[in-house]
Amino acid sequence: MARKRAKANYFTSETEEYIVKFNTSTDQDYRKKIFTEHIYLPFYKLAENIIHTFKFYYTDVEKIEDLKHEVVAVLYEEKIMKFDPTNGAKAYSYFGTIVKRWLINYNNVNYKKLKQRANFESIEDSYESDQDLDAPGKITLSKFIDSWVDTMYDQLELIFPKESDMRVADAVLTVFKSRNDLEIFKKKALYIYIREMTECDTPQLTRVITKLKEEFKDRYQVLYDKGLITNKSF
Repeated sequence: MARKRAKANYFTSETEEYIVKFNTSTDQDYRKKIFTEHIYLPFYKLAENIIHTFKFYYTDVEKIEDLKHEVVAVLYEEKIMKFDPTNGAKAYSYFGTIVKRWLINYNNVNYKKLKQRANFESIEDSYESDQDLDAPGKITLSKFIDSWVDTMYDQLELIFPKESDMRVADAVLTVFKSRNDLEIFKKKALYIYIREMTECDTPQLTRVITKLKEEFKDRYQVLYDKGLITNKSF
């Protein structure tokens, strides 16, 4: 018998069924029972998996364990009721995307706090002021990638009208956003990981990546032509 994927151990189709039951019930005691017995653990394990995979370790809590519970609380209090299976989304991918976006914002905010407290010139120098970015050659490749990722996040719905493609693009952008902390370097491993997180097939993943690559090259070329980036290739 083939071994099931790791996510099947904690986030199954039954989990999704209970999430739907939770959202459609008006009985608070029943909802509490469902969440405690059937939803809490999948949410907890999902948070744990994403935190450690992408190294979201800049926190304002004492322990990573506290961060996991904070993520679960956000899902319970703000997000679970917004899940609608009729839109074609799978619960695992839907909540995985929410957790990644929330942790990226959370991580960035706390990193900035850490940077402010740490009076190290090497850190400060890596974040140039906006006026410096207009000078020739001042935009590094790393800075450009960060800016490109933020822009792509803002324009996901416009660039990828299909929700399934948008979820795949979101996962790819998350990899770019967390690139400095990732321990996954091989292209094949990244493909497998993204397919695992989004439940997409290879042709769809390739199509989405190709589109993102086109956007990346177009924006990079504009800045190179203006002399803001000195590297011809990337």
